[in-house]
Amino acid sequence: MVDERESVTAKLCAFARAWHSNRSRQKIYDDYLAYDLMGKEEYDQIYDMISRGFNSSPVSFSREDTESIINEYIAPIPLSRISFSEKRLADFARANGRIQYVICGAGSDTFSFRNDDPDIEVFEIDHPDTQRYKLEKIRSLEWNIPKNVHFVPVDFEKERMPDKLINAGFDPTKKTFFSILGVSYYLTLDVFSDTLAQIAELSSLASEVVFDYPIKTGDFPRRVYRLEQITQSLGEVMRGGFDYNEVSRALYSLGFQIDTYLPPEKVQSRYFSGRSDNMKAFENVSLISAAYTAGYDYE
Repeated sequence: MVDERESVTAKLCAFARAWHSNRSRQKIYDDYLAYDLMGKEEYDQIYDMISRGFNSSPVSFSREDTESIINEYIAPIPLSRISFSEKRLADFARANGRIQYVICGAGSDTFSFRNDDPDIEVFEIDHPDTQRYKLEKIRSLEWNIPKNVHFVPVDFEKERMPDKLINAGFDPTKKTFFSILGVSYYLTLDVFSDTLAQIAELSSLASEVVFDYPIKTGDFPRRVYRLEQITQSLGEVMRGGFDYNEVSRALYSLGFQIDTYLPPEKVQSRYFSGRSDNMKAFENVSLISAAYTAGYDYE
């Protein structure tokens, strides 16, 4: 099951969104609230960690070299997957009217405060400690929590996501869009499939799930293995990834049908073509959206 405790890699992803919004002229995705929610102190801490090579080295890289590291290792994955997910969400909302949006492992996601569509009921799921930390930041910023936003703490070691969501007002008869981004890298397929099974349990027909995952096999360049080394040095071990056939079988067995699949070369073409900063899609990361097509249609 997904472990939603706050992590350094999650902070790196939040930093990537804030940095890209503040610094890039060619925006893949503009999370214009990311910096505010993160805060200057935490933003500077993450930048300093990157500039010191992800350790406590007394020597820092130059600004140019640090930004090159951000472009090469930190920014590509979180930017492309959130852009993909929120574009799919917008299309889903237009097609279905009043919907629910469940963000699994919401962390520092700011959609709840950027959203201007009152027909999207948002449920942010996170580990209680992480969610408490986020809510404290929101209070300190004096942001008003919209009425259509629900914060749902889930301790996955003790609690089930379906139970907690329904208790928070989630309606399993409504069409729902689920995002589960940045999670699959650290799980075996069996454990990740358990998360998908709980999403299937909550889904009415034509609900949708979006996620990213690393490809298990291939002749990958050095930066793929370097990223694995970086996350391991931060205490978070990547599990090697999945094969597409494994993912598709797991989805099909739970009643999902893949409707959009972007392998790395298509991620590159869609989000990184023609960039002047040399930012490129990761050679082992794919994006998927799948519709729930089996089970009882509540409507």
